[in-house]
Amino acid sequence: MRFETELLLVDGRNTGIEVPPEVVESFGAGKRPPVVVNVNGFEYRSTIAPMGGMFLIPFSSDKRATTGLVGGDRIVVELELDTAPRIVEPPADFAEALDATPGAREAWEKLSPSHKKAHVTAIFRALRVANRGEAVRTARTALLI
Repeated sequence: MRFETELLLVDGRNTGIEVPPEVVESFGAGKRPPVVVNVNGFEYRSTIAPMGGMFLIPFSSDKRATTGLVGGDRIVVELELDTAPRIVEPPADFAEALDATPGAREAWEKLSPSHKKAHVTAIFRALRVANRGEAVRTARTALLI
């Protein structure tokens, strides 16, 4: 499904893509369908979410940096229903920590892909080895709380 719109600026710093209700309905997958998003040739996977009486797809700061887009820019959006499984693999050191801690691997498997991605992203952002070890311990501990 293809449509043109403008990149929505929310709260002065967040951006998103407003999806017309008829586009959401066309997927026949409820109000939160997983989608493959193509914005002006930049492709990523996301989920449409109902928020504040409209349907939105997030367009995060890393995507803005990659594409050079800002809130208010005109965009061409192409969406397709995403039927591929959403798999987030933990990095090797985190996987070892999960397997070494009773209940941690099971807790990891129950997380949504977006929550898994948040933990993995925090670990990868640790620039020094000591910081990475702390990030692994923090993520593991968070799973067991």
